[in-house]
Amino acid sequence: MSRIAAALKPRSLLIATDFSQASEKALRHSLALARFYESRLCLAHVVSPLGPSMAGPGAIAACEEAALRETAQLEASLVRSGALTSIPHRSIVRYGELWPALREIIREESADLLVVGTHGRHGLAKLFFGSCAEQIFRQADCPVLTFGPNSDDRVWYGTSSSRRVFLLATDFGPASLHGLPQAIAAANQFGAKLAFLSIIPAIPSNEDPRNWHEDTRVRTLKRLSELADNAQLDLRPELYVEFGSARPVSEKILETAAMLRADLIIMGLHTSPYAGVISHLNLATTYEVVCAANSPILTVSFPQDMMVDRRQPK
Repeated sequence: MSRIAAALKPRSLLIATDFSQASEKALRHSLALARFYESRLCLAHVVSPLGPSMAGPGAIAACEEAALRETAQLEASLVRSGALTSIPHRSIVRYGELWPALREIIREESADLLVVGTHGRHGLAKLFFGSCAEQIFRQADCPVLTFGPNSDDRVWYGTSSSRRVFLLATDFGPASLHGLPQAIAAANQFGAKLAFLSIIPAIPSNEDPRNWHEDTRVRTLKRLSELADNAQLDLRPELYVEFGSARPVSEKILETAAMLRADLIIMGLHTSPYAGVISHLNLATTYEVVCAANSPILTVSFPQDMMVDRRQPK
């Protein structure tokens, strides 16, 4: 577990912006995180080919020029306000499809954390809730911190607050456990209590419901306790087991987060196309949590090549 201490300590932080209100929220948090971690900050804007390309090269050039102007104005205003003081920074404007362009920038900047904001149906969100979301969540080489439309402005870093709670949702699969080192590191770095949550989706048809719920709860709490005991956490963790039954898993995650007033929700995701079969912490669940949560969501993708290696016979 020696690598856990450095699991979430970004040297290079990338904020993707579309100049919307949601992006402004994500930017404020990115600035605070960059200062907290003493990270480099890259402000990236991607000019989508949807629309302008149909109007010809002139319209594309005009859109790029407008984006460059707006990015320069934003950077200048941040410099004037002192928001970028002591933070190494640069801005990048690219033309192209959102995810391929962001992936290229992530690799160029060696970004350790990607921050995005979305507000439902506009700006980045139009691409975020579709194939692009799947690419970002599952193919990003770094953790992704997402601020959804209902996330508030509570700052849980660089403050003296004595009460912070981070919620880790796990189904004990390799993907959800892949986010455990980041969850441990973040909780210790920010003095937060880490709450472990496991949700049992539904009772198997061949089980007797009279004893199944309690037996399953006991077994699951034991597994959570074993995870927590090995986690090297500074604060005593909390353990929760919920039963989904006919309700979506996302609702249980959101209910628990609301009850705890969680400052951050952490989820591990499969990059494998079989994710929906293997794990109930899948992309659809992530969408629903991002849309409704009052806190940001940190997702950590489980690389597909690791999944392939695990399937290889030894």
